Amino acid sequence: MKTRFSTYDIICGVAELQKLVGWRINQIYDIDNKTYLFRLQGNGAVQKITLLIESGIRFHTTKFEWPKNVAPSGFSMKLRKHLKNKRLEKVSQLGVDRIVDFQFGSGDAAYHVLLELYDRGNLILTDFELTTLYILRPHTEGENIRFAVREKYPVERAKHQDDEFSLDLLADLLEKAPPGVHLRQILMPVLNCGPAVVEHVLLLHDLENRVMPQGTTSNEDRPEEPLKKAQNTKKQRKERNLQNAKSEVKVFDLVNDLPTLKMAVKSALNLIKDGNNGESKGYIIHVKEEKPIEDGKIEYFLRNIEFQPFLFAQFKDNEFTMFESFLEAVDEFYSTQESQKIDMKTLQQEREALKKLSNVKKDHAKRLEELTKVQDDDKKKAELITSNQSLVDNAIRAVQSAIASQLTWPDIHELVKEAQTNGDVVASSIKQLKLEINHISLILSDPYVSQNEKDCQELTVVDVDLALSAWANARRYYDLKRSAAQKEQKTVDASQKALKSAERKTQQTLKEVRTISNIVKARKVFWFEKFYWFISSENFLVIGGRDAQQNELIVKRYMRPKDIYVHAEIQGASSVVIRNSTGEDIPPKTLVEAGSMAISYSVAWDAKVVTNSYWVTSDQVSKTAPTGEYLATGSFMIRGKKNFLPSCHLTMGLSLLFKLEESFVTRHLGERKVRSIDDAPFENSFKQNDLTDMLLNEVNEDLETPQVVSIPEEDHRNDNSDFPNTEVKIEHDTGRITVKPNSLNVEDKPFTDEETSIILAGPSRKKQQNAKKNKENKARSSHPEIKLSDKGSLDAEPSVSSQVKRGQKGKLKKMKSKYKDQDDEEREIRMMILNSSGKGKVCINTSKDVAKSVSANEEEKPKKIVVPNPKNQMELDENDDMPAGVDMDILNSLTGQPIEGDELLFAIPVVAPYQALQHYKFKVKLTPGTGKRGKAAKLALNIFAKEKTCNSRERDLLKSIKEESLARNIPGKVKISAPQLQKLKK
Repeated sequence: MKTRFSTYDIICGVAELQKLVGWRINQIYDIDNKTYLFRLQGNGAVQKITLLIESGIRFHTTKFEWPKNVAPSGFSMKLRKHLKNKRLEKVSQLGVDRIVDFQFGSGDAAYHVLLELYDRGNLILTDFELTTLYILRPHTEGENIRFAVREKYPVERAKHQDDEFSLDLLADLLEKAPPGVHLRQILMPVLNCGPAVVEHVLLLHDLENRVMPQGTTSNEDRPEEPLKKAQNTKKQRKERNLQNAKSEVKVFDLVNDLPTLKMAVKSALNLIKDGNNGESKGYIIHVKEEKPIEDGKIEYFLRNIEFQPFLFAQFKDNEFTMFESFLEAVDEFYSTQESQKIDMKTLQQEREALKKLSNVKKDHAKRLEELTKVQDDDKKKAELITSNQSLVDNAIRAVQSAIASQLTWPDIHELVKEAQTNGDVVASSIKQLKLEINHISLILSDPYVSQNEKDCQELTVVDVDLALSAWANARRYYDLKRSAAQKEQKTVDASQKALKSAERKTQQTLKEVRTISNIVKARKVFWFEKFYWFISSENFLVIGGRDAQQNELIVKRYMRPKDIYVHAEIQGASSVVIRNSTGEDIPPKTLVEAGSMAISYSVAWDAKVVTNSYWVTSDQVSKTAPTGEYLATGSFMIRGKKNFLPSCHLTMGLSLLFKLEESFVTRHLGERKVRSIDDAPFENSFKQNDLTDMLLNEVNEDLETPQVVSIPEEDHRNDNSDFPNTEVKIEHDTGRITVKPNSLNVEDKPFTDEETSIILAGPSRKKQQNAKKNKENKARSSHPEIKLSDKGSLDAEPSVSSQVKRGQKGKLKKMKSKYKDQDDEEREIRMMILNSSGKGKVCINTSKDVAKSVSANEEEKPKKIVVPNPKNQMELDENDDMPAGVDMDILNSLTGQPIEGDELLFAIPVVAPYQALQHYKFKVKLTPGTGKRGKAAKLALNIFAKEKTCNSRERDLLKSIKEESLARNIPGKVKISAPQLQKLKK
């Protein structure tokens, strides 16, 4: 199979790329460390072409979407720095070598990208003087040639054609050639066009498999040892064996074949000239692979083996596909390689399954054949004993009388041999004495055949038991024959069942293999799968970063003006963005679910600590650091008010989303939508998060009154709204509650330093503890009226400790140190916020009904903060900016509630807050635990497959899911919960 460009491919490819001269570099991406994409833009704004370059392998234009690396590599950044917006001035081949020179810019501002397509390949960026600025693979050749940064690229090292090849020199070249060398090996270094062209012209002129004759050069001109060594190289031996296998090797005649060879060389030179014109067609050569036969039909699978700019003579008998240009054929060849590998793997698995079935059938046929043969032999032996009854009886009596005379076994052997010598008929029929098992072997034949037939008849050796008569021995053989017949019948019955079972298993295996192959082909990896992600219960896409680099990428590239940024009140958490495709306000339920995701993908999961999360608008997130400070990768500035979300449990869920065929999408529209109180399913029920929101707002109302918190008069004067913003902050590690009134009108005044905070990627634990202590001291000094007394707790301590159970002293000491600053009033507020049923529960605003509370909640929603000069809006790459409708189309085509009759293409595992998965068909609950992620993912897949409602198509889709893709989004060590889990584990 062809894997890289030949010299003739480079000639045709360079000629075809001349149409891109004058185009500008728009952007550069890297697929991997050897493959790069150059996005070129023509004179018109719509004209865009992508040029793909792979070191050592290929270069071609492409119309396919190739997966790009999440973060550009160092080489990509260097290429972008020097080549962006540069014009492609020239594409050329260095001499006749497999090196392509792409020149961007002109004069002193010119830069060269040199692509080496031989050996391990290389990619070099140089300036106008060919001084290396960046190199993909630094190395040295010999002592003088170095390929490294700041070294000049050795252009003179490339192979050059000094003058035009002369046909007159061909005879001298052939005379100097060593004997036994193939004609093709002589022409290849001279013509510099690759092996395919040389083989083509030799085949056209009937000069294939020609070798040089012996003795064409003298011993003085040619050393013997080096030639012998050259002829015995591994590559030459392989080529000779291949040619010998194809056809008979012929000796080249210097007199008669030379004119024909000159014509062949001329046609090769003409092909090179045609290739330089840039009008070459493209051809992909196929090989037929026979698929397993079903129902008597033969199917063929076409496997790609070559891409060529010309239909050469050696491929005229093969299947081929023609393209308008050579680079289009190359693009198709490499883009279908993965699917071809999948097809070949499927074909191999099908062949193995059918081979197993064939082996089972052969084994059963062999057993039946052996049993039939045993029956025939036993029947024949019984008939021979019956026909020679008197002879068999006489032989038995003779041996029995010898044994009765108490002769030793050797004496009996001698006695039989002596009788055979004397011509005794009975003794002559004895072949062997098996006295150790009380048997003798007799040579018997049919006595009723004629003399002529006797001469042709084969004699049969029959074992006879000395303890039985002739008739009894015959009956014994008939019994053996009858037993073999019964065994044969049982084998036939069993083999029919076994064959049916084997055929059924084979058909099932073939079906599964083909189904999984089709699913793998149809599986499309969406752009958001590289992040943490889920779809909220109201059909909003929520994405989060796996590390600092992805956090940076999400905010810079994927966060749009209407999106919401969510983060946990803990350092090192994932940056979560809610993609707002509708342009309207994000509903509270989606915000709570995104907050739950932000908390779960943080250190809080492993620590099993519940913390708070908050949300801000996209224009509040900035990468601009305060004066004198620096923001590292994954760190951001938050300016303005943080909107805190209610606390939630660390509960995630693992489920499956199914990709629907386009015609079935309309059946599932509205599955995930914004639910209102008027919706029928939710008339008489309230979610826990909504109730917590209401209670929190009611607490805020009460805390704003002068009886609870004394607010300075300046705040009252500046407070122009009926519902001033009040922030209730709970520190879960100390139990402290800080009530911070904030009535500043954001529309009239700019943000102050107190409203600005920095989200760090993940500071050290020591710094975090020091910051927490300073914060506590500041809070105590600024709020003396909320100072707590620990007198009550100290008084209650003796009565509690007297009833303390064994092992609880340490816990009580920790509780005492944790809640030492908490008084009864603060405890009541905290219990009410957490919706706890603890002692002293306070009922607030009991006279108000729920509907009024909900409407009041809506009125109290904070207004959008408008920043005069937002510096955080990162410019999106114009090539990566996607319309909002694209998200909605993708989300609508994914369902977690497949209906009977849906056409499902593939399944995608999703890890989301458990409340977002309430209506999904397959789901398990994940909570912090000690189980490993991979084991939990495998168990979840087993649970899904064994569900009674799971149909055959869904099981096929489950089998195609890889375990690593199932486990990669699980937060950490988990405990899995599902109905009937213990039964499944058994």
